Amino acid sequence: MKWRIAFGLALILVGGGLAHWVQTDGGRVSIRDVRFTGAAGNVMSALLYVPRGATPELPVPGVLAVHGYINSRETQDGFAIELARRGMVVLAIDQTGHGYSAPPAFVHGYGGPDGLTYLRGLPFVDKARIGLTGHSMGGWAVLAAAAAQPDNYTAMALVGSSTGTFFAKEGTPTFPRNLAVVFGRWDEFAQFMWDAPSGSQVARSAKFKRLFGTDHGVVPDRIYGDPAKGTARVYFMPGSTHPAEHWSTEAIGEAVQWLNRRLGLPGRLRADDQTWMWKEIGTLAALLGAVVMLFSVPVAMVKTRWFAALAGESRPAASGLGVMAAAALIPALSYMPLFRLADTLVPLSRHFPQGITNGLLLWVVANGLLTMAVLLVAHFRGGVPGLAWPASNLLRTAQAALLAAFTVLVLLGLLLVSDVLFKTDFRFWIVAMKLPAPWHWSIIGSYLPALVAFFVLSHAATAGLIDSRMWFVDAWFRLAVAYCGGFVLLLGIQYAPMLGDRALLLDEPLLTIVALQFVPLLAIVAAVHAAAYRATGTVWLGALVNALWVTMTVVANQATQYPLG
Repeated sequence: MKWRIAFGLALILVGGGLAHWVQTDGGRVSIRDVRFTGAAGNVMSALLYVPRGATPELPVPGVLAVHGYINSRETQDGFAIELARRGMVVLAIDQTGHGYSAPPAFVHGYGGPDGLTYLRGLPFVDKARIGLTGHSMGGWAVLAAAAAQPDNYTAMALVGSSTGTFFAKEGTPTFPRNLAVVFGRWDEFAQFMWDAPSGSQVARSAKFKRLFGTDHGVVPDRIYGDPAKGTARVYFMPGSTHPAEHWSTEAIGEAVQWLNRRLGLPGRLRADDQTWMWKEIGTLAALLGAVVMLFSVPVAMVKTRWFAALAGESRPAASGLGVMAAAALIPALSYMPLFRLADTLVPLSRHFPQGITNGLLLWVVANGLLTMAVLLVAHFRGGVPGLAWPASNLLRTAQAALLAAFTVLVLLGLLLVSDVLFKTDFRFWIVAMKLPAPWHWSIIGSYLPALVAFFVLSHAATAGLIDSRMWFVDAWFRLAVAYCGGFVLLLGIQYAPMLGDRALLLDEPLLTIVALQFVPLLAIVAAVHAAAYRATGTVWLGALVNALWVTMTVVANQATQYPLG
């Protein structure tokens, strides 16, 4: 077990070092974690990328980069890294109510106007050459900035976003200035954003043609209007989905090259000369290292004298394909209906201030109650594997809770070290473990009890699939199928029509993208469950570890929509 912990630590350190080297361009770009105060007194958070040579005497172009809904400033690192490598200062903000920017979300132009004001106030930024770029809802943030300060920017790149959506100002042939629209061929939000049935048909929508000032379908890669007058328009259609647009060399290259040219830095690097993906490889290694630590630390501690009382053997595996199928299908089938009901049944409040997390809360409560009913039947038929501690030994249950808390404290410590040393967290694409903001802890406390109950019950329901004598990989695979299989099937059904350039089967683009995160997160849950159950013969340690890290991770990565002050 010691070698596993050493391996996990090595992955975190090596991965973090690689990520830092890439995002600083080998020391040619500095990264600063900044806080600033918005016009309404709200605290804003950002990562500031400053290329070497940017000084008050020699100011360089600046770009405001904004992430989408339920993401954070790090999500835009592909754009930020490539823009900074080409000599531009980049301010990648957390939207209001996201990451470390104070809640609530959706206020103050999503943080866009405040971000633009701060960027223009930096002495080493050329105020005559300012670019704006945003993905999804981040596009509405930069549109809000452009509407509030129409003379304070030069060009814009909207990625997977649109004008005239929610509070965003409607686009015209003259607003916004020098615009590039990067919208994926399989973007899930084509109907919502551009009134088009699929991403491949956006160019023919009436809304899109009005923006480009044409009566005909917009031709990709053709420049419409006049850059000198600020009326230039261009459309790029990368082969990507909505969440893949900020993880696509094609989408990033097109947006970066457009801003590069419009801000007067042509020829620095080719559009396909990109290194950001190595940062993603580094943070992926760190994420895998964190996962190794999550299931290795508690098992290692069970072998010490302080927690030796937790060690035990489980019954032989008794459950079969029926339990595995039910565990996989019922949560997946109930996912979208329950999340849709969350706005009505779990309204936003001070204690439950996150819309998506409220959907998760309703989902775990409903599935937990159903699982409890099944377990009660099983109990009267001969008992439930691994559910003995609270009734027989409260001290052992308390020890399990203490060890679970220690495990998550180790994870938090590693995240803090990574932030201090490398200015990185643990992430890959849309899955991220990050340090919670101070106000997140009270929110975590509100959601945690329901997730503890859910994981205890779900672990008990699936415990019969494994036993202490199984190889770890075998046990993990069985549990991963039970936890993730239904969501993999759901996503396959959802995305299948898009292969033929049609819309999602179910009209739920946001929930579909959220479901993508369920697969890796539940696979990690399965690994922790497998390791802890093999070591203790009960579900409590694994369930408590999973409840703590999942709640912390979900809350830290969601939008806080209700004012907490």
